[in-house]
Amino acid sequence: MGGFASRTAIVTGAGAGLGRSHARGLAREGAWVGVSDIDPRAAEEVAAEIVREGGRAIAIPADVSDAAQVSEAVEKARSIFGRTDILVNNAGILRDRSFGKMTPEDFDLVMKVHVTGSFNVSRAVWDGMRETGYGRIVFTSSASGIYGNFGQANYGAAKAAMIGLMNVLHIEGRKYDIRVNALAPIAATRMTAGLIDAGVEDLFTPETVTPAVLYLVGEDAPSRVILGAGADVFALTRIEETEGVFLPEAERTPDGIARHFDRIADRTHARTLDGAFDQIGKFASIAASAPRATLQEETS
Repeated sequence: MGGFASRTAIVTGAGAGLGRSHARGLAREGAWVGVSDIDPRAAEEVAAEIVREGGRAIAIPADVSDAAQVSEAVEKARSIFGRTDILVNNAGILRDRSFGKMTPEDFDLVMKVHVTGSFNVSRAVWDGMRETGYGRIVFTSSASGIYGNFGQANYGAAKAAMIGLMNVLHIEGRKYDIRVNALAPIAATRMTAGLIDAGVEDLFTPETVTPAVLYLVGEDAPSRVILGAGADVFALTRIEETEGVFLPEAERTPDGIARHFDRIADRTHARTLDGAFDQIGKFASIAASAPRATLQEETS
């Protein structure tokens, strides 16, 4: 891994919890860190803490959902650092309610902070990363977005969106050596108070997650990886698609799909696709070479 001594980083939501741990971890590895948080005092305190520990840090407070504040904060960091090599999109909030009780305001606010906020900060550093031919970006997703969780329709939707952002920026950034990944952390923080059972809460410190971030933003980092982390356990999540089955005209009905669903869902040859057009190409190939007559005979 390594390579942080000459690198600069911005961590959002770094005034406490996971963001604070990520900022401190990067600083300990030698990176110069811009500590961003909506609370200016919290950002200043974490930056000062890093400096006391012998690291390099500045406070760049901003509300990530406010593009103007983000632009100002990133420009401040750039004026001091000269460049931004690493971005950890960590800022977030919760407004948990069952879907029937969720208000449009609850939904919009969570989407605004997580999705628009991650877009704002990533967009603010993007051109600079392209110009220097180097960048490492992490989006913070969640098991709530990947697998679902009761009472978190807003949060789950926002965290699933992080994977979509990762996929597209991975494609657009790869020729500039901008590597983009997603972190799916589990940590006992102020934001998740009461959500993790008290009996295991002590296992899920923010520090048990931060090694995953350091890996995902290192010189030799992968790209388009969804890495779960918590309690010193690390796991890879993959989105795969089954091979696919061509259906003749008579079977292109709900009942036809039901009859063939076991074959459609067969994961024997499932694989990860590199992009949306790979699916188009795969479907076209299957359709063009499908043994139509044989399949019709099987279902007649």
